[in-house]
Amino acid sequence: MAVAGVIAEFNPFHNGHKYLLSAARNAAADGVAVVLGGNFTQRGEPALCDKHYRAAAALCNGADLVLELPIAFSLATAQTFALGGVGVLSALGMVDTLVFGSECGDIARLSAAADAVADPCAETALQEYLQKGLPFPAAREAAVRQVFGDAVADVLHSPNDILGLEYLRAVRAYQAPFSCVAVPRVGHAHDAQSPCGMYASATLLREKIRAGEAASDFMPQNAYEILQMAVLRHEAPSDYAKLDTAVLGFLRTASPADFTGVPDVSEGIENRILTAAKTAKTLWAVFDAAKTKRYTHARIRRVVLAAFLGLKSEMQQNGVPYIRVLGFTERGKSLLRTARETAKLPIVMRASDLEVCSPAAQALFRLECKSTDIFNLTLPEIRPCGTEMTDNLVRF
Repeated sequence: MAVAGVIAEFNPFHNGHKYLLSAARNAAADGVAVVLGGNFTQRGEPALCDKHYRAAAALCNGADLVLELPIAFSLATAQTFALGGVGVLSALGMVDTLVFGSECGDIARLSAAADAVADPCAETALQEYLQKGLPFPAAREAAVRQVFGDAVADVLHSPNDILGLEYLRAVRAYQAPFSCVAVPRVGHAHDAQSPCGMYASATLLREKIRAGEAASDFMPQNAYEILQMAVLRHEAPSDYAKLDTAVLGFLRTASPADFTGVPDVSEGIENRILTAAKTAKTLWAVFDAAKTKRYTHARIRRVVLAAFLGLKSEMQQNGVPYIRVLGFTERGKSLLRTARETAKLPIVMRASDLEVCSPAAQALFRLECKSTDIFNLTLPEIRPCGTEMTDNLVRF
């Protein structure tokens, strides 16, 4: 069986994502399995719309099976995001090709960069640059540049390439039998503020959609219609500002102890956040005030949300403990039948399936439910608690 795996957020699903899924389809004759980030993203923000809408868009555009990347791995650094996604695909027991987007589109260069970041000499240089106050991404790039030169280090400068090398490292960590395909990114850069032909960055599209501007030229028609359905139901777009009072209230009454065990907390970052919260009037003001050369905006946003939600590092340490299905096509249904025989982790189709899972799996799912209840507060029309238990699987 030839099955391709893709790890993504699809926030929102656009023409570049359709191009990626087309490449995945070309790489595997029997199906495409997507591991989809949940309702809070790597950027430390709520996704534009609920994961079920994004799963539907993927299933309409080349995916056969969409699986969830739990909150502990979707609201995380590139390394943890990659480990979670590759872990799910590896546990499925049928994926043989990992397909991902990349600025350079060169597996050899990405593999060299993956080797470089693990080199002891680069690790020593990394610590020196961290001591100079550089944020981790910049310090790692500088360390690799110092030891291995520009050709290898340049890969560490682009967001999709960084994620790509983390995918390669995760494949090695799991000893997953994957061949890897790096699909060159089409259009402008990751956060580009202008479109390029039929392609626009997800960042630009989120801004357009939240501003009520047209975005249909840059999205497959069916994906745009799914998003518009969410908008008409008042279930999109999300608005992070709706969490301002709740999260600020948490921060103003929190202590450094409340950040114990929260991922990515080190070197006093929690103290900067708590100090900023004493005078800030909005969450974004907290992020701006806490940001330094050492602490990036994204890292601060993730730390704040993780602390607020109760996410702990221990939930990441042993990998994803279950395979949760968000949706599937007819071909995906066939893949699931095979997965019942090949999967190395429990397959969760409904909440009741968690009852026979490990305590760690149940704790992670409780956090998933909690995070969705919080996400529901960011929507144009607030949804009730418990939708994580009641929303249906997406079927096409």
